[in-house]
Amino acid sequence: MKLFLLFRIGPDHYALDANEIAEVLPLTTLKHLPEAPPWVSGLLARGGEVVPVIDVNALATGTPVARRTSTRTVLVHYRRQADAPARLLGLRLEYATETLRCDPAEFVDSGVDPAPARYLGPVRNGSQGMVQWIKVDALLPDPVRARLFPDLPAAEPAAPGP
Repeated sequence: MKLFLLFRIGPDHYALDANEIAEVLPLTTLKHLPEAPPWVSGLLARGGEVVPVIDVNALATGTPVARRTSTRTVLVHYRRQADAPARLLGLRLEYATETLRCDPAEFVDSGVDPAPARYLGPVRNGSQGMVQWIKVDALLPDPVRARLFPDLPAAEPAAPGP
């Protein structure tokens, strides 16, 4: 069994693996980053570290998160590659107040190519309706990752197909 934090983008439900979450904060005030993509919300100082924060709603739909009591800034452990050290990345999420405990095998491939939204993972149908697993390590397109984490190595190129 695995624990997930649930949130919504519009009417749809999504999940983050709780093992990837470092901390859940209320909606926080950020330092704005000029000329960043509109879904890069800014920077947050946390525990002596500067943490970039992205608006997942704006990333997915172009509409920023609403300021409501259920909107959170969730700090996650971001790794561009599985063997790389983790860095903190902030996510602004709406309706991030519920959890789900289930077997990860209940999430199945949607059968739809998510490109360019490569962060969209498998789906699970349950009491909340369809819930899609968000893959933290795939949230940032390479140009944005290079700007927010310039010291992290670029992604390994994919092996050529048959």
